[in-house]
Amino acid sequence: MVIIPVIDLTAFNNGNAATRQAVVKIYQACHEIGFIYLQNSGISKDLINQVFAYSKYFFNLPLKVKQKQAWNNEFSNTGYVGIERERLDPNKPGDLKEAFNVNKQDAVGIDTSIVAFYDNCTKLANTILQAYALALELPEDFFTTRHNQQNHTLRLLHYPPLQTPPKPGQVRAGEHSDYGSITLLFQDDVGGLEVQTASGEWIAAPAIPDTVIVNTGDLMQRWTNHVFCSTKHRVMIPSDSRVNQSRYSIAFFCHPNDDTEIACLESCQKEQSPIYLPILAGEYLLSRLQATY
Repeated sequence: MVIIPVIDLTAFNNGNAATRQAVVKIYQACHEIGFIYLQNSGISKDLINQVFAYSKYFFNLPLKVKQKQAWNNEFSNTGYVGIERERLDPNKPGDLKEAFNVNKQDAVGIDTSIVAFYDNCTKLANTILQAYALALELPEDFFTTRHNQQNHTLRLLHYPPLQTPPKPGQVRAGEHSDYGSITLLFQDDVGGLEVQTASGEWIAAPAIPDTVIVNTGDLMQRWTNHVFCSTKHRVMIPSDSRVNQSRYSIAFFCHPNDDTEIACLESCQKEQSPIYLPILAGEYLLSRLQATY
């Protein structure tokens, strides 16, 4: 049975032997399932709770107020996204969720907790990227120098209670993989997140207290020639009383600088030649967003 491993981040900074062991675990997880539960992330529980509180405040605002900050285009990729506006699985009806996308510039004008959280997520992402680099036999700063423009997106997510029966095939978030390098995910305990294993089986990824989920995105998969996998995942509608509850989550999408060329790493060509042609990170992101909205 495939399980998503739990890895203690403090081991990465605890000296040579512990660091090597943590890097090996991260490599195995990224290669086999593409998802990790991360303990001791360095982000305080209090700050996370503040951001969840702000998220609930925002999504409780009247729709006409939220629409004043509506998502306009894939070039900025910021603002409010209404229910069913996004279709993560293009073959299914629109997703039963609403979202609010924030970049680094927007965060300053929203709330101090959002600014602090964005900065904390950036720091955590850089630590994870350093571990990825070591796992792939690269200089420790290989990925972080290619993410230093902080071209990341913080996304607040709300899955409202189901008021009417869903359309055929409709779920809270359709089957998809993430577009960037890595994603940090914070979720409440309502549940519904599922991850697809290499064999095609769907397994639950419930909330584990005091952990952050980290998953690999498409650009990391392209960079690593599928050595690290960008795993399909989805959010299903609960089959029990939780269908009448709101679900909240927070995603931090870590993306390389737009002008970074994503080309197969030399250390990832040992078993097979490059699968993908090189592409600029910004061009790839635009193409995926255009297909999603």
